[in-house]
Amino acid sequence: MANDMEYLDFGTIFFLVVAVVIFIQLRNVLGRRTGSERPPFDPYTAGRKKPEEAEASDNVVSLPGRKKPVEGENNYASIDAMAKPDTDLNKGLRAIKDADPSFEPKTFVDGAKMAYEMIVMAYADGDRKTLKNLLSREVYDGFVSAIGDREQRSEKIQSSFVGINKADIVAAELKGSEAHITLRIISELISATRDKSGEVIDGDPETVAEVKDVWTFARDLRSRDPNWKLVATEAED
Repeated sequence: MANDMEYLDFGTIFFLVVAVVIFIQLRNVLGRRTGSERPPFDPYTAGRKKPEEAEASDNVVSLPGRKKPVEGENNYASIDAMAKPDTDLNKGLRAIKDADPSFEPKTFVDGAKMAYEMIVMAYADGDRKTLKNLLSREVYDGFVSAIGDREQRSEKIQSSFVGINKADIVAAELKGSEAHITLRIISELISATRDKSGEVIDGDPETVAEVKDVWTFARDLRSRDPNWKLVATEAED
């Protein structure tokens, strides 16, 4: 019995030593960091945005990170395709591109179209929080004043956004470090204003109307804030 215990103890110790040696070898091979490892996956934070990313998600038009121009590459190709060279519009867009190499006019227009719909619907719904993130202080004050007057009269806007038929950049200018871009937007909207008794006093709840707007967005290119905000509005007849 004692011999069996001694044999068992020796065997146990032997296998422990072998296990330690194997562990050390595996650690030497697999435990080295190359600097390119992915961070560990955390199911509780996956998909959750950092505070600065969450703030940026409310952008009107968010530009990608800055990048240096490639030598010999036509960095104005996308601008020349949108606006004829040597025109004021082309020169204005090129000035913005020079100040922010990541600027792309098509990306801007796509973002502005989304912002347009958000602003139109937020105004109809009286959504001040959404408007505050998308408008300059002056434009915001004007929108909020109109919403307040409407609420005092107990009026409500019933609105459905159909879509945007056309959105073109018609002017661009760099004022110091602030970029200003103006778009002419043609959209389709179903809209009707009802009084406190529910009667339609403006618009038509069943008719699609064509709406023409000229909106100007601006952004300080020195700022880390990627947001473009609406700074001026004008309606066309």
